[in-house]
Amino acid sequence: METISNKLLIIGFVWPEPNSTAAGSRMLQLIHFFIAQGYELTFASTATKNEHSVNLSDLGVKERSIRLNHDSFDDFIKELAPQIVLFDRFMVEEQFGWRVAEYLPKALRILDTEDIHSLRTSRETQFKAGLPFSERDWMHSDMAKREIASIYRSDLSLIISSHEMELLQKTAKIDTNLLLHLPFMITNLNEEQTTNWLPFEPRKDFICIGSGRHAPNIDAVVWLKNEIWPLIRAQLPKADLRIYGSYLPESITQLHRPADGFYVMGRAKDAMQVMANAKISLAPLRFGAGIKGKLAESMLVGTPNVTTSIGAEGMCEQFHWNGKIENDPTYFANAAVQLYQDRKLWEQAQKNGTTIINQCYDKALLEDRLGRKIEKLLRNLDTHRDKNLIGTLLLHHTMASTKYMAKWIGAKNRAEGSEG
Repeated sequence: METISNKLLIIGFVWPEPNSTAAGSRMLQLIHFFIAQGYELTFASTATKNEHSVNLSDLGVKERSIRLNHDSFDDFIKELAPQIVLFDRFMVEEQFGWRVAEYLPKALRILDTEDIHSLRTSRETQFKAGLPFSERDWMHSDMAKREIASIYRSDLSLIISSHEMELLQKTAKIDTNLLLHLPFMITNLNEEQTTNWLPFEPRKDFICIGSGRHAPNIDAVVWLKNEIWPLIRAQLPKADLRIYGSYLPESITQLHRPADGFYVMGRAKDAMQVMANAKISLAPLRFGAGIKGKLAESMLVGTPNVTTSIGAEGMCEQFHWNGKIENDPTYFANAAVQLYQDRKLWEQAQKNGTTIINQCYDKALLEDRLGRKIEKLLRNLDTHRDKNLIGTLLLHHTMASTKYMAKWIGAKNRAEGSEG
């Protein structure tokens, strides 16, 4: 495919932290893809950078701090004049999409959903209420309406989970032409890599890893501590469990109990390394959405895992799992113990993980899929938009209200500034 040199603007909800979140890793994968395609990248965000944010300038990406509800963004985008604008999460498209559409109507607008946020929120709400998940309740939630509207307003939305693709197509009835299934883009595992994995015998103990800013991870650790780990420890009294994660709240750090083999370690300096040394990864997720970076990472370093149906959802259902999938705490614990003790079962789980990575996350194949889709849209953008009547209507009506509210806030802020 011919490489085209053009400007691309990414508007980020936060500055990428690939060592802290799967979303940060995903964004970095997209950035590397566009750099390889010859695009001149600018990454802009209203968020504040911290010590864990990746230094994008090292990759040749220009960094820009922007403001909400401020006319300075209009001047910035008109001067930059990118051919493509990528919104990181639907909330960013809500905030800046109307400005891009107004001042750069010919720019291709791409939404990277990361995961379907409304699905995750709806599942959490229903779980905490003790109710089974209902697609109808999700569809009727305010956030789902906002998120689906954002998908319609965008020229293309990147969907990370095969389950979410099916949900958006069959339940929400969104035109397939507006969606692209694009999971993690990972270089295939080769024999040299898998041969160098630490084998069964030297490995020991369990690991659970996940950001403390993600509610499903917090619930998973609490469930582990209260119900699952005691069942595992009763059968494996010498085994330990280490909890790793960035931004772990005090409610989690207080669960640290070395006498019970339950260690809360906090942020890992090298998450992949600690995962590679563990014998089993545990991910007892009871709600959530998207696909799980921690589970993909466990496959990449040859560490079998035990997770739930939510954890494995949308990751690669057509192949045998990299371990066990159980939703009941007793079955979950027994599966973990069995994997821990059975070398043959453990090694087969490793092989299953390699198959999943190479068949479902093939970087070359997925990058080609994305590149071809973008190329096609750039050639036929007007025709593509003509077929998206709902998106046109939503852009006209919904964004008009957002636009004038933003202008009112901007005018109010300017007036308050002049008075000060």
